[in-house]
Amino acid sequence: MLHVRSIWNGAISFGLVSIPIKLVNATENHSISFRQIHTEDGGRIRYRKVCELEEREVTSAEIGKGYEDADGTIIPITDEDLSHLPLPTAKTIEIVAFVPADRIDPLQMDAAYYLQAGGAPAAKPYTLLREALKRSNKVAIAKYALRGRERLGMLRVVGEAIAMHGLLWPDEVRAPEGIAPDTSVTVRDNELDLADALMDTLGEVDLEDLHDEYREAVEEVVAAKAAGEAPPEAPSAPSSGKVLDLMAALEKSVRAAKESRGEASPSAQEPAAADKAEVRRLPQRKSAGSSPKQTGGKKSTSTAKKSTAAPRASTAKSAQAAKKTTASGSTAKKTAAKKTASTAKKATAGSTAKTAAKKTAKKATSRKRTA
Repeated sequence: MLHVRSIWNGAISFGLVSIPIKLVNATENHSISFRQIHTEDGGRIRYRKVCELEEREVTSAEIGKGYEDADGTIIPITDEDLSHLPLPTAKTIEIVAFVPADRIDPLQMDAAYYLQAGGAPAAKPYTLLREALKRSNKVAIAKYALRGRERLGMLRVVGEAIAMHGLLWPDEVRAPEGIAPDTSVTVRDNELDLADALMDTLGEVDLEDLHDEYREAVEEVVAAKAAGEAPPEAPSAPSSGKVLDLMAALEKSVRAAKESRGEASPSAQEPAAADKAEVRRLPQRKSAGSSPKQTGGKKSTSTAKKSTAAPRASTAKSAQAAKKTTASGSTAKKTAAKKTASTAKKATAGSTAKTAAKKTAKKATSRKRTA
């Protein structure tokens, strides 16, 4: 950090406390840059700064700043003019408030800087501000001037250093009007469930594991062409049919995410194999109450057997239930036996009454014939 060139020198104004600091870039650009060339012979294409009035190329020492008025008039502005601006933030980062970090809209975030203590005298007040920010769990809102304009900044603690994020002014952030879909869209609960399952499957990631694959691919192309070899070709993307159904797309995404993580579990909509219920058809058993084989015998006995067939079925069912519950088995058997005996008596009584009626009718007929 000590060898990084500072881009601005000034001080932090913390009430009546002044902290000398140096402003250092906290980020760096690793993207690959290209030069413009003449495609026929590979010659470099360069831009020359030419004065329109004299029609000649000028050096950097001859170039200054100017403001173009509404009528096209150019008003020269020198660095000395800007250095005498009536602003307290010309060389000072002026802290104006301390607020919770969630009060800052991420859309306002701009460039990031480190604030480096400017020498030994700044060590104590620098450390005081840093520890105060830590203990309060807040960020400092400040105003400062840089590159010809006053800006808004947010100071926070990063490790043992104080970092400052440049912020856009609130009126520089556009409202999201006309961005959301115009038509009303209804999202079903099962669609939300699948979206949640996809989010859970993707899970979290360590940002240190992410890298710029595009830059690596460009470097491979450059290295291959420098060695006189053919540049590597991009692998063909697997052909997949166009998914029109949102549910099908979500299910496919969940499966793909799980496969990429080495998981072989089914999709969120399907139960696990261990949880699936297997339905098997049970073999048919002979009913305990099925009709018995007909045997020869008297009519009264046959009638009694037919009338007691239904009670026997209920008795068999009661007896089967009684075997399962041993504690109340004897009671169930007694009750079933009583019901069976009662039913048999009724059937026998009915059969006896019918037989007596038939005998009486026969005696009356024979008397009439005798008379």
